[in-house]
Order: sequence, then structure tokens, then C-alpha cells
Amino acid sequence: MRAPVRTRQIHRPLRLLALFLLIAALTAFTGWLRLPVPNVTVPARAIIGHPDSPRTRHRTHTALVGAAEWRTEGGAGGDHYSPLDEISRANVDSLRVAWIYRTGDVSDGPTEGSGPSTAFESTPLLVNGTLYLATPSARVVALDPERGTERWSYDAHIDRVTLSHDEVTVRGLAVWIDSTLALATRCRTRIFLASFDARLIALDGDTGTPCADFGAAGVIDLRAGVPRADAYPHDYHVSSPPTVIGDVVIVGSSIFDNMRVDEPSGLVRAFDARDGRLRWSWEPLVPDRNASAGRLASNDAFRSGAANAWGLFTADPAHDLVFIPTGSASPDHFGGLRPGDDRDANSIVALRASTGREIWAFQIVHHDLWDYDAAAQPALLTIVRDGAAIPAVVQASKTGMLFVLDRLTGEALFPVEERRVPASDVPGETASPTQPFPTLPVPEVPQGLRPDDAWGLTPVDRQWCSRRIRALRSDGIFTPPSLRGSVVNPGFLGGMNWGGVAIDSARELAVMNTIRVATVVTLVPTGDAGAPRRPAQDADEAPQAGSPYASRREVLRSPLGAPCSPPPWGTLVAVDLHTGRIRWQVPLGTMSDYAHVPAPATWGAPSLGGPLVTAGGLVFIAAAMDHHLRAFDVESGRELWSAALPASAQASPMTYRAQPGGRQYVVIAAGGHHLMRTRMGDYLVAFVLR
Repeated sequence: MRAPVRTRQIHRPLRLLALFLLIAALTAFTGWLRLPVPNVTVPARAIIGHPDSPRTRHRTHTALVGAAEWRTEGGAGGDHYSPLDEISRANVDSLRVAWIYRTGDVSDGPTEGSGPSTAFESTPLLVNGTLYLATPSARVVALDPERGTERWSYDAHIDRVTLSHDEVTVRGLAVWIDSTLALATRCRTRIFLASFDARLIALDGDTGTPCADFGAAGVIDLRAGVPRADAYPHDYHVSSPPTVIGDVVIVGSSIFDNMRVDEPSGLVRAFDARDGRLRWSWEPLVPDRNASAGRLASNDAFRSGAANAWGLFTADPAHDLVFIPTGSASPDHFGGLRPGDDRDANSIVALRASTGREIWAFQIVHHDLWDYDAAAQPALLTIVRDGAAIPAVVQASKTGMLFVLDRLTGEALFPVEERRVPASDVPGETASPTQPFPTLPVPEVPQGLRPDDAWGLTPVDRQWCSRRIRALRSDGIFTPPSLRGSVVNPGFLGGMNWGGVAIDSARELAVMNTIRVATVVTLVPTGDAGAPRRPAQDADEAPQAGSPYASRREVLRSPLGAPCSPPPWGTLVAVDLHTGRIRWQVPLGTMSDYAHVPAPATWGAPSLGGPLVTAGGLVFIAAAMDHHLRAFDVESGRELWSAALPASAQASPMTYRAQPGGRQYVVIAAGGHHLMRTRMGDYLVAFVLR
């Protein structure tokens, strides 16, 4: 699922924190005021051209190298890795802006009378010398990759004003090249767009015009044929790009699955890349498959929907497999009407790409009550054990746990234990008695929050947090939601979210960004009317219609607005995939741009987006609530470089070399995030060595 995240959840709780930071900056921390807060201002629709001539010392080894494309949003195999090494630890400090392209697609939400806000979370593709970009409102733009100038654009014309949601987004595109056609043939290169209003559109890569032989004049209605999607069209969307493997295009869905019990089906479907006909479909939530470890659900008792796959899929063409990370069954926080494990929800599922047949599934959360979707893109790699090469897949989770599995069988390559977890005390709910815990790798974030763990900006603040935790139910990770309120740590954003992990196979490292902020989930009896009571000012309340309870969730924070969980509130982590141990961990981001005063770098910040690892020994990442792109040493986690962006970047960076002998570019979308209350924008920013 991807449940709507209300604006007040993130930015209202931090207003008092901003005030405190201002007071602190003027008193105990006055020395910080001398530190500049970088900013970039670019006029609307500006195009900044690429530099005329780079310094020769950065090009001595590039003359004989070929182009390096970026054909899938998360990189080949979802590993967020590039073999390019022109930009290295030795010269990254010379990285400068090459060009900036502005899409014109930006909105701060309903206050402007233009429908939902935009979330520019897209990663471009570089294919055949053209850079392809999707904007939040489903425009597709083709750019010159070395100059940032526009070659063509296509507008899917979604009706943003009628969308009753907080934000609209498109995280990227997919490309397919029909090798059976001659080079100059129209639609030989096809760009596939899955729009937020649930359409799959095929465009000619050379001109941007729809491919008339695909679907109906280039378009397929993705709500058609999905159980209950027509009944609840405002709950059914698509936010992530499709996945192409062989000659099929595979799509999931984004369902706001905390609104009602019987949400639309989370059907995953594959369409023929040439004509758009349906090749296969796979339903993740089948009661007959709901048995696991003796926990059964009968067809008559089972009422639910969703378990949809809203994140990025990963293709494995060599084995004809596609890996699907699935979300929670509806509704999020009460499972009394969906008894059992909901087996293929909250799972990584391997499907035969050509037929849709399920090969294996590994569930990372049983009977989810916490909105712990498998949100991150699975990442493929090869692990050597006792001299044997094992095809593996890594799945990051919102729980902060990392699962490393055999790609062909689904067997865990590090032991996974079923451990007892707290029982529910809510009438009508039966929580799973156990949950899976990998013994290695170790969890990347703290799990659970006790009164003695409470943190505060002042001793009084800390005492308040400690008393608040003591008044709630807080029995460690997997404490079920309750009527008095339960501490959920990690919160529903993670742990690790949709940004996924970057894999450096040579160093046997998985690098990921984490969120470390606790939340409170409370179940609110709805009564016969089924309507929840008025939500608290800083809480997000959802109806869970058809169930006995609405749900309320909020950041666990003090009266001064700071999280009660100790900082850092966001980190960048490298895990050794050979030993399963954390190699290094550093705070990621700051609250300075949000609070408008300098804040300690040791506090970190929540982040949405993902990392990029390169053969140059670098990790590039933005993602945090400040307006910076950073480069870290992949060996040590030491920050080597940062650059101010015109807005925060809740997207994953990518890199490419557009032509043989050309330069390596690093590109990121900087669009801000209305729900995180960061500066909004519509910028695609490219960096190159000078």
C-alpha cells in the first residue's frame, strides 16, 4: 500500500522544534550563526547550459571509454550501482553544476486551488543518447543529456484538480527496444509511462507521440479489470514506473489502503509491449493461500483488499524472474476481518516473468498491523559461499531489517528466526504470535522505545516524553495498535522506505538510508455510524470503513516539537554482506533548511529517496529534508562533498556518460516535498567535473 501521509504529521510537530532551535542558536549555540546556509535561486523555466570545456586533468582516462546508459529507474538489477569512475574520491570536490532544467510542473497543494501538491520523486533514464524524465503530473520530457535542452515533451493531461489526495507523483519511466524492427522504425524505442491516474501509455522514444498500435491509441486504462477499482477510483493509482522484461510490461498499483476494509485488489499485471494485450495477472491476496505455520483463514471469514505492490519491481532476465515487493492488506491497523498471515502481503515474491506463475514468496511481516509494507525495491547481486556463486536478492524493510535470500529458491542466506511478539489486546483482533527476524544482518535502526530511551531537548522535555511512553503501550517492535495508543518504532515510514539499497558488489556492501522516528498508533471505535471522531491537530486519522475502528497515527513528540526518540533521526548505513555486520553508519541530512537556523549535523533528518553507488568509491544521496546532494566515501562513510540544491530532493540520483569519450554526469530531481514542508521546486540538476 501507500497510505496517504497527512501534511500535519510531519511539519506541524516540528514547528516548535524550529522555534527552539532559533532560541538555542541565539543563546548556547551562537557560534553556529556564522555558518552559512547555502541556497540556489534559479529563475522560472531557466536552462543553464553545460560548460564549454572541462579541465584536461579530469578527462585523461575517458578518451577510449564508451557510453554508459541508465536504462532502469533503480539501475540494472535494482542495485543503484554504476561502473563509472571518472568522478572519484580524489576529485569529487571539483563537481559543479553543469545545467539545470525546469519542468514547470510544481504545486504546493490545494492552497493554490490546483489540486494535490507535486512530489518530484522521479529518476531519469539515459537511453540511446537521450535523457528521459517523468514529472509528477505525468509529463514526459526528452532532453539532451549534455546540455539539458528539451528535444520533445508529452503531456498525459491528468485532471489534478479532481484528485482528492495530498500529493501526486510519478517516480520514473520504463523503456523497451524492439530489436526486431529496423533502426528508423517508429516506436522501435518505446517509453512507458504509468500515470498517477492509472493509465499505461506507450510513447515513441524519438518523437514523444503515442504508439498507436499499443492498447487504445497508445493508452491502457489500468483500473479496468481490477476488482473494486471502479467502485473506489479515488483509492487506486500508480506511482512507480512499470518494469519491462522480455517483451512484457509489468505494472502494480498504489492503493490508499487505510480508507476501508474492501479496498481494490492489488492485482499485478503484465501487458504485451507491442500491442498492450493482457499477458497475465497475479493476485497477491487469495484466502486459500493464506495458510502459514498452521494459521488459517476461511473464505467466508476473510474480507480485505490491497496487498498491492506500489514500489519498484526488479527484473532478472537471465532467470525469467521478476521480484515484486508487496504491501499490507487493508485496512492497515486492524486485521480482524482478514484472519491469518495474509501470506503474500508484506512479502517479496518471485514470479515467472513470461507467465506470471508464482515461483516463491518470502513474507517479511505476518498479518501486518503497522503499515510495514515491503516498500523498497529488491536488489540483485551474487554472493560467494564456500566457493560457489549464489544468485541472491536483498530486501530492505520498514522494520529496519535486511533480508538476504537465494534468488532462485527464496531460502534465507542468513538464518531467519520466528520470534514471539506481543499479542493484541483489541477485541476482534488476533495478531500473529511470531514474526521473522534475521539473525544477520543486524537491524539498521532501533526497534521499540521504552521510557528510559526517551530523548528531549531539555531535561523537562525528556521527562515529558518518558511519561508519555509509559502511558502508552510500548512492548518493543511489533507492539500491536491499541485503544490507549501504542508506540510503533520504527514508524510507518520506516526503517527503510521506497528508496531501496545500493549494492557495491566488489566491496560486498549494501548502502541504504534510514528513518529513525517513533510514531503512535491508536485505534478509535467508530460505532454503528462508522465515522471516526474529529482527529487531533497533529494526527492523521483514517476511517478504516467497514471495520469497528478508525486509526489515528502521529509522530511521538514532545511539547517542544522534537521527536521523543533519540537522534539521529536519519542515517546512511553500510552493511557488510559477507559478515552481516554494519560496516559504518553516519547521520544523514540536517534540519537546518527546514528550521531556517543551523542545527546539529549529528541529529540527521528523515529522508525519502535512495542512494547511488559508483565504481569511483562514492555514495551519492540527497533524500533528506535539507536542500543538499552529498557524496560519501563508500569505504568509511566520510562526507567528501556536498552541493546546495534549489529545493530538497526526495528522489534517487543517477549517473551516465552520454557518448564515447564524454564526461560522467550525476543528475537528481529536486522538487521539494509538500508533506515534509521543504522548499518546493521543479528542477532537474546535473553535475559534472570542472
